[in-house]
Amino acid sequence: MRTILIIGIGAGDPGQLTLAAADALRQADVFFLLDKGAEKHDLIALRQDLLAQFARADHRLVEVRDPERDRTADGYVTAVDDWRRERADLLESAIAEQLADGGCGAFLVWGDPALYDSTIAVVEEIRSRGTVAVEHRVIPGVSSIATLAARHRIGLNRVGRPFLVTTGRRIATGLPHDVDDIVVMLDAHCAFTRYTDQELDIFWGAYLGTPDEILVSGPLAEVAPRIVHERQAARERKGWIMDTYLLRRRAG
Repeated sequence: MRTILIIGIGAGDPGQLTLAAADALRQADVFFLLDKGAEKHDLIALRQDLLAQFARADHRLVEVRDPERDRTADGYVTAVDDWRRERADLLESAIAEQLADGGCGAFLVWGDPALYDSTIAVVEEIRSRGTVAVEHRVIPGVSSIATLAARHRIGLNRVGRPFLVTTGRRIATGLPHDVDDIVVMLDAHCAFTRYTDQELDIFWGAYLGTPDEILVSGPLAEVAPRIVHERQAARERKGWIMDTYLLRRRAG
């Protein structure tokens, strides 16, 4: 039996690493890193910095090339399921070949593993196959959502009112009418620009918790063009971007 730790490492700031996560890093023999290509090599570099600071000196790194997801497929859910299965194939082989029986391996997950991340599902897929005997534990982390709120010095919800966490794909078809505070992740197409005619404020952040962090906030109608410009310029500069934001309807 092999043990797999799925460790939430926060949004990028080493100071966000929890004591439980730091302890888990010291337990692991092998760390499996998904290589997303040269454009995102600095994501691996940030992980390596954490390992140099918290992991045992004798740990090993195993890099696995992350498969490309088919972003042209008609069925979004089917495309994601296929991508996860391909990930599971590659990581199953890596675990079998690189982690000895009785060993402890780990995946480092940005933010919190329970929030818009596929690692838990992939490891459960590997377990269900039964080819490689593994047990797994999940160590929560500080999410980009929590970091966004902290950086802007706001609460995510208002008194007695809910908030919603959703995706750019979902709000592109309309904002919910019964929720006034909407956290949006995975918005590659700046869906917020559809709503500049509404009484909304936005609290936006990119590369949260890293030296490249960018923050913009204000009335959506006023700051939307700036966010689009900042986002495009940052993506061209770095080759990738991770951002999230809160849309907030103003009190009537």
